[in-house]
Amino acid sequence: MDVDDLRRLLSSEGLRLLDEVGELDAAADVVRTVSRLRAAGHDGGLVAAVLEQARLRSRARAKFGDFADRMLFTPTGLEQSTRLRVAALHAGRFADAQIDVIADLGCGIGADAMALAALDLGVVAVERDELTAAVAAFNLAPFPSARVELGNAEDADLAGVGAVWLDPARRDGTTRLTDPGDWSPSLQWAFDLARRLPTGIKLGPGLDRDLIPDDFEAQWVSVDRDVVELVLWSGTLARPGIRRAALVLSAGGIAELSAPADSADAETGDLGEYLVEPDGAVIRARLIGDLARSLDGRMLDPTIAWITSPEPAATPFGQSFRVLERFPLDVKTLKRELGARGIGTLEIKKRGVDIDPAQFRKKLALSGEGSATLVLTRIAGSRTAILVERI
Repeated sequence: MDVDDLRRLLSSEGLRLLDEVGELDAAADVVRTVSRLRAAGHDGGLVAAVLEQARLRSRARAKFGDFADRMLFTPTGLEQSTRLRVAALHAGRFADAQIDVIADLGCGIGADAMALAALDLGVVAVERDELTAAVAAFNLAPFPSARVELGNAEDADLAGVGAVWLDPARRDGTTRLTDPGDWSPSLQWAFDLARRLPTGIKLGPGLDRDLIPDDFEAQWVSVDRDVVELVLWSGTLARPGIRRAALVLSAGGIAELSAPADSADAETGDLGEYLVEPDGAVIRARLIGDLARSLDGRMLDPTIAWITSPEPAATPFGQSFRVLERFPLDVKTLKRELGARGIGTLEIKKRGVDIDPAQFRKKLALSGEGSATLVLTRIAGSRTAILVERI
């Protein structure tokens, strides 16, 4: 989408057509829709812009639910935007800290700013890209406490602002920038700001942990077992005594594991009757030891994030499995054993071994009606295959 496309969409005709077309997915008869709209006399550029926006709205429902039906998107903005469920938790932290006005620097299409404004907090949303800023202004139009400013984060006027939400741009066009000094604004600039004002900094979950300041709270967030972000909180937004946190969102609700520092590893031991695969947020936060101890479990190997226990472990912080059989990690052995059980569909979970699951699956020449899960890992340094079933 370019500026001309946005102008077309924001016309009364464009907005009416967008509502009329509704959702479009991969199975939609796009050709028929185009033909119908063109036959009705609508401009080709407008039709193309409307259909692209309809497709984006359909994709956006996974992040924004019904709110997507009244929003506008850019492809990049949608990809990089915060899920509304997660943005609501960000906003709640600012509200709990009793902060009235927040600057959202690098607001993108306005997802986090919407969540803040929905709590009647004042929001100054700053965006450097003109098109994206215009989309954000449309999305924030229903919220009188929010306004959008075009400009760079570094130049934003923070007079009267009580705290900052900051999402540094980590791409240059389509290229991912690996050096934090090249981000916009740079990570060091963000840290300097965060020591002057309470700040939440949204980052990729794979950030080098050595870069995290000791006086910031680091919170990794996963949604349906997908680790989506790391947020560094400073000042009054950082909770006392917490420096590591794993926030897990799923259909079952919200759960959090937190600690004042990385947890010490749990003791290691041999394979028990049950396995737990910690959620990625727990692994990133290095709270595996705390989780293992809370489950009366132990680790299979000091370098691998698998927990074993003698009893079933019901936890929101990981997936639990019942151990069925243990084998040496050997293709010939596994081919024979899986064949004898009629396993034709196999989920392979691997950690701590250098194996391509797709290539490994081909070597097993699976056949049969049964299905199973196979864990490939190390136990006390020994390469091992474990046949399990989900609990």
